[in-house]
Amino acid sequence: MLQTTEDIIDLVFDRPEVSTILHKIQEKYSAEQQKREDFFNWISEDTKAEFINGEVIIHLPTESQHAQISDNIFMLFSTYALKHKLGRVTHEKVISRFTRNDYEPDVMFFGKEKSDTIQPNQALFPVPDFVVEVLSDSTEERDRGVKFNDFESHGVAEYWLIDVETETIEQYLLKNGQYYLHKKTDEGVIHCSVLKGLDFPVKAIFDESKQFELIQTIMS
Repeated sequence: MLQTTEDIIDLVFDRPEVSTILHKIQEKYSAEQQKREDFFNWISEDTKAEFINGEVIIHLPTESQHAQISDNIFMLFSTYALKHKLGRVTHEKVISRFTRNDYEPDVMFFGKEKSDTIQPNQALFPVPDFVVEVLSDSTEERDRGVKFNDFESHGVAEYWLIDVETETIEQYLLKNGQYYLHKKTDEGVIHCSVLKGLDFPVKAIFDESKQFELIQTIMS
């Protein structure tokens, strides 16, 4: 059974050397945050990388199919959000800063309240309202692990995981501070929770002709 934050705190405070433990934790955390700032100063527009739990994760170039699915989602979301003035959609190469970690998700959506605060020269973006990650062998463990937990604890209202091989979407929604699997499907229609009113056939994510028809419908 996973321990809660309160359980871990109680465990530390039950130790007679609690002050030493807290001091060492602070030292280690301070060193990690300096490494994080060094990462931000080092990273360039040509490098896709993330800072996760003290480690710099450099991503290999994405495969064509992965990139195409990511492009399709971005085009769909950004077209819909722009038409209905809902907020801002970003597509890779945008760093979202969480309490401890810095992520570059495949697609992010920021509702109007957050998007209105983003400045033209801003390099670090706030926690998004909606994240989509296209799974790959090298990222799936993190997408389902540390990212899932971090997005959940920071209140990202909706999180999609897309499996390119099976053409499946997993839709996680936040309820009472925890994600639950609202839908997992490779067919039918999916209803976005955060992008209100956006309903579309799942296949439109994976089929360019259906994608084009859908965007035409949105724009009409």
